[in-house]
Amino acid sequence: MRLATLRQGAAVVDGDTAYALPMPLDELIPLGLERALEIGAEAKQGKGFAYGEVDLLLPFKPPSVRDFVTFESHVEGVRRSVDNASGVPEAWYDAPTFYFTNPHALYGPGAAIPRPVTCRALDFELEVGVVLGRGGSDLTEAEAADAVFGYTIVNDWSARDLQSREMQVGLGPAKGKDFATSIGPWIVTADELALSSDGSLDLDCRVSVNGTPVGQDRLSHMHWTFAEMIAYASRDSVVLPGDLLASGTTGGGGCLAELWGRAGAQVPPPLEPGDVVTMEVEGIGTLTGSVA
Repeated sequence: MRLATLRQGAAVVDGDTAYALPMPLDELIPLGLERALEIGAEAKQGKGFAYGEVDLLLPFKPPSVRDFVTFESHVEGVRRSVDNASGVPEAWYDAPTFYFTNPHALYGPGAAIPRPVTCRALDFELEVGVVLGRGGSDLTEAEAADAVFGYTIVNDWSARDLQSREMQVGLGPAKGKDFATSIGPWIVTADELALSSDGSLDLDCRVSVNGTPVGQDRLSHMHWTFAEMIAYASRDSVVLPGDLLASGTTGGGGCLAELWGRAGAQVPPPLEPGDVVTMEVEGIGTLTGSVA
């Protein structure tokens, strides 16, 4: 089931038809996947209405956004570009590392994002996010898997020149990541996507800029599963319904900085105002965003 927030309100979307939900997704998600599916099925018994891409808004507002780094090839490529380092840190293999990004700077499908004033190395990052329908602390991997509500596409926009400088402090990314994250086009409920025997999702992920293909990877190349990520995030801490946990950037050109690191030059060039970034993930949909 695809759950979206439209200009007309929260809805189940099925092809070009939408069916109104009785509550916003921010209220539906905490009810859990099973109840949400029941409410969605009831909504589809009602009268549908036509909608278009221009009607799609930010699907929901997560209480928190954790962004992981789970693709080994991404780490290796970006370190050359951002950190002036080579290889993958040994500590990366210990656990699914993440940082918290800004839950107040979120953009929906088709929205134009502002480039930070001093940024001249603007980048995109192709990711898949998992949405929690249950919370808790110290979850087992089995409990974490049961907590999954659904999935969405995430574009973690990055100011690489700001990030490169501030990472020298050793505290992690801050203003280089603080200004924009795009989410959408909707949430695909967990029952729609089948897990592989190892708990991974094997989905094709692609990104293009102004219609020119830039990167492609399989989501199954994640070093950790979403269940492992959720369990780790909850360890000695707490996760809440509605929390968004992003996979981190795919390899294979899931961001420009990876390609810059491998080429030793900014090829393809950084994003400029007017550029349009299109992300496609098998089984989820297409998320488009532009630079204002």
